This record gives sequence, structure tokens and C-alpha cells, in this order.
Amino acid sequence: MPANNTSDATNVHEARTALGMRLRELRQSTGSSGRQFAESLAWPPSKVSKIENGRQTPTDVDIRAWVRVSGDDSELEALLASLHTLELQFAEWRHLMRAGLRPQQEQLFEWDQKTRLFRAFEATVVPGLVQTAGYARARFDEAVRRLKITNDADEAVAARMRRQEILYRRGKQFHFVLTEAALRFRLCPVDAMLGQLDRLASVSHLPNVRLGIIANQAEYTVSPWHGFWIYDDQRVLLETFSAELDLRQPQEIELYGDAFAELAAVASYGHAARQIIGRVMTDLASEAEVPSG
Repeated sequence: MPANNTSDATNVHEARTALGMRLRELRQSTGSSGRQFAESLAWPPSKVSKIENGRQTPTDVDIRAWVRVSGDDSELEALLASLHTLELQFAEWRHLMRAGLRPQQEQLFEWDQKTRLFRAFEATVVPGLVQTAGYARARFDEAVRRLKITNDADEAVAARMRRQEILYRRGKQFHFVLTEAALRFRLCPVDAMLGQLDRLASVSHLPNVRLGIIANQAEYTVSPWHGFWIYDDQRVLLETFSAELDLRQPQEIELYGDAFAELAAVASYGHAARQIIGRVMTDLASEAEVPSG
């Protein structure tokens, strides 16, 4: 069964719960109740309860204080390692974007340099590496509005455009699979969307790019739960409304690789893919020409 946002979030919750259980065992070894332990830390009792039950992620400072009060620092490094793994796997957008949108594009740029094979499936949006400036601007404007973060959309668009130079780099291979629905969703003005569709058709001619479009009438063998990116066989990135999931366990990467292969198998490529893009452009252009009122 394919993984989805719910199952990935469940994995994160399970990791947080496991960390909380280890901290509970450490607290219980002191013979203190939750309330007594909280008083020793000058915390409200609810904080200890939330951490132990996986409802709140502790910070480095929290764990160091917990270990200090318990009087046993033998578990400190292991507990911190578990916390950092959890933070790496699940990063809230508000935290990632606290300095604006551009820094995240620069982090992705670093991974772009390391990666030889990019595999990306998108069910609702055009992949960032093949977006036009107009389409990217609409995506970043949405992020600023929805997440209420610093508006550095101009810098973010410029950074995304610089990232796209990698499409022309020797030794890099790209396999993009999109649903036809992603081409039809109105996520930017019509003129920007027409330019974006034209860009997709052009990119499909690049020798190191495979662009697959899953037509609306295609019969899926795996459900298109959400978009995701596979960087070589090293990591999988996917996005939810609130966070970015960064998955690096071999079994998770294999699961997503299998899902990508099944999605790619029902996609159209080459001339057939460009025909689908052309139909969408024709439909969009004809609607744009209809006078309002």
C-alpha cells in the first residue's frame, strides 16, 4: 500500500512517542512523580506529561535539563541523537522559513549539486526545477500569505531560477511525472499558466530530462496521494501544509521508489506528453478569450 501524508506523520508521531517513553523511564528511575519532576525543573506539570506522551517535542535544552535532574547522563547523547533525527525528519514550515523563502532555496541548491538522479512526482503543482518565474512567484506569494512569514518572494524566485541551471549540467538526470490535473489547476493567472505549459513542452526536449504526464483517463495502479522528490537513493522530500518531511530510512526510500516506478509506468512521454500539454493550453487559451459579463 502506498505511503501517504497520514502514514508519514504517524511515523513521526511514533518517533516522538518513543522518545517520550525513554524520558519517562528516566524520570521514573528517580522515584519522582510527574508533578515532582516538573517542580524540580520549574516547569508546569503539563509540560512533563506532554513530552512523555509524545504530544510535545522537547528541545535540546529540555533534554539536558531532564537528564541533569535525573542524575544520570549516560543516556544524554543517545537522547539528543533521537531528537535530532526527529527534527530532521519533520520540520515545520514556520521554522524552516523563519528567515524567509530564499534560504530554503539555497539549501535545496546544495542538494542539487550532490544529486545525480532526480525523480519527482507532482499531483497538483509543476515541479520547482521547471517552473517559470511567473508560476514560481504565485507559489511563493501563497507561502508568504498562508504561513505569515517574511516576504522575500523576489529573492526566492531569483534563487529558484538559478537552481534551474542544473538542468543543463552534464551528469545530471531528471525524471518528472505530473498528473494532467497539475496542468489544469489554476494556481496562477492564465497568462502565467500558459507560459508555464509552454516551458514544460520545451523542457521535455532536453536529452537528460524525462517528462511524463499521466492523462486524466489513465488507470492508476498506485494512488497519487501527494507529491514527492527522490534524490538519488539518499532521501525523499515531501510537503504537507504545515511541514516538510525528510525521509532517509532505506525502507522508506525503497517504498517511494516503487511508488514512483508505478506512477511513471502509466504516464505518457515525448510526443504523447506534449499532446496532452497542448490540449490543456488550447482549453486554457479558449477560456481566456471568452469575454466576461
